Amino acid sequence: MITYDILYQEKFSRVELLMRSFFGWLYILIPHGFLLAFVFLAAFFLGVVAFFAVLFTGTYPANLFEFQLRALRWNARVEARIMHLCDGLPAFGMKASDPRVVLDIPYPERLGQGHLLLRVLFGWFYCLIPHGFVLAFRSLATLVLAFLAWWSVLFTGKYPASWHAFNVGTLRWNYRVSAYILFLSDTYPPFSGKP
Repeated sequence: MITYDILYQEKFSRVELLMRSFFGWLYILIPHGFLLAFVFLAAFFLGVVAFFAVLFTGTYPANLFEFQLRALRWNARVEARIMHLCDGLPAFGMKASDPRVVLDIPYPERLGQGHLLLRVLFGWFYCLIPHGFVLAFRSLATLVLAFLAWWSVLFTGKYPASWHAFNVGTLRWNYRVSAYILFLSDTYPPFSGKP
């Protein structure tokens, strides 16, 4: 089972909120985004190699799986800060960890080769279209709640817990779909953002 969570903080820093809002592009998006672009380029090519490995052996090479997972974790750390779901700076690097942002995908001992081909040929139809359709509307709601939460944090120092849970749920749902499409899991993602 895929685990994704962002630790809820009782109190948020207004100063950090304003700094991220006005200068986050400079000290978060540019350095992390620049490096993540190269990491995801490498992840794409390694994903192609992993596809053929799974196709012929039924096993995702452990080192390639770990690379993909670490890339997703780094992205999750940055995304959590940009969306103001937690304070602090996202840790740099593939091996960095963050106790506030948890993303774990258990290593699959075996992956179905037929399932793999089904995803490649028809995954867009039975996974991306239905999940993408629902996630598009949910993402709009997430953007609205993130906007409202920004004002709440600015004036009260608190991010409403239910809004936080909803927005984290949207990201959780998205990571489940990503893990399925990227062959990191054979488990079809549920239509839910719940843990």
